[in-house]
Amino acid sequence: MMLFAIAVNPLLCALGAVQILGIVAAASSRMAEGTRYERGGHWLCLLSLVAMGGLCCWSLQLGPGVSAACAVTLTLMTLIAIMDFE
Repeated sequence: MMLFAIAVNPLLCALGAVQILGIVAAASSRMAEGTRYERGGHWLCLLSLVAMGGLCCWSLQLGPGVSAACAVTLTLMTLIAIMDFE
C-alpha cells in the first residue's frame, strides 16, 4: 500500500481561511440589510476588508501567486459590498 503525504504550509492554510472568512463576512453583510443586525454586519465587513487589504500587502513577500489570490479575494469582497442586487 502506497502512502501519499502532502506537505501543507500552515501559513497558506491560514491565508485561505482568512480569505474564506472575508467572503463570508461580505456576504453576511449583504444578507443583514434591512434587519436589526445591519450595522454589525457592515462593521464586520469593513473590518474584514481592512484585514484582507493588510494581508494583501503583506503577502507580496510570499510570491505572486499568493498575493494574486489575496487581491482577487479583496476584489470579490469589494464587489459584494458595493453591488446593488435590487
